[in-house]
Amino acid sequence: MTVHMANEIQKLKSKLLFLCSLVEQSLWKAVKSLRQRDGALAREVIDDDVLIDQNEVDVEEECLKILALHQPVAIDLRFIVTALKINVDLERIGDLSVNIAERSEFLARNEPAPIPFDFEQMARITQQMLRDSLDALVNMNCAQAQKVLKDDDQVDAINRQMYDQVKAAIQEHPEFIESLIHLLSVSRHLERIADHAVNIAEEVIYMAEGRIIRHKTEDYQ
Repeated sequence: MTVHMANEIQKLKSKLLFLCSLVEQSLWKAVKSLRQRDGALAREVIDDDVLIDQNEVDVEEECLKILALHQPVAIDLRFIVTALKINVDLERIGDLSVNIAERSEFLARNEPAPIPFDFEQMARITQQMLRDSLDALVNMNCAQAQKVLKDDDQVDAINRQMYDQVKAAIQEHPEFIESLIHLLSVSRHLERIADHAVNIAEEVIYMAEGRIIRHKTEDYQ
């Protein structure tokens, strides 16, 4: 690898890590705004999404520039391909955090509704999955990436339980039907964020070991 290419890849890594920090902060604020019924904080998440979008474009352009100018091979090519894929997942997590913040804005303006499912546990596990996937990316830690894959089962289980719980809550508290539907959406958005964290973890394993483990559940063991 030439010195110039090494510098370009280091620049790309810095841009990608900055985007990681923006996305993690966006999710943290969205969950906090929902927990504390803080409409102003929810609005901050929504307004700041433009910064995530701009940085996602910057990372993609940096990847394409390196591919065009340096034609990387082996581990360097694997890193560029992985960065492009992770970049998409990060942008989608940012969008889903905005979706949660929009639900939070509505809920903050209305009387508190009974939460029929374990929102706190689901949010905590999802946030930890994102944090672990990003830490695995920074440290090229496949063991930590594997942990993310396994933790996804807990989020999926809570999400499945939630539908029946919300249905029962709507029958018991029909006056809160709109708020309960918004909470249902929050659960779905958290589940999707967990899926994107899994995608990132899978790409970390690919980058570190050259193994493609998507759709191969036996590799999660």
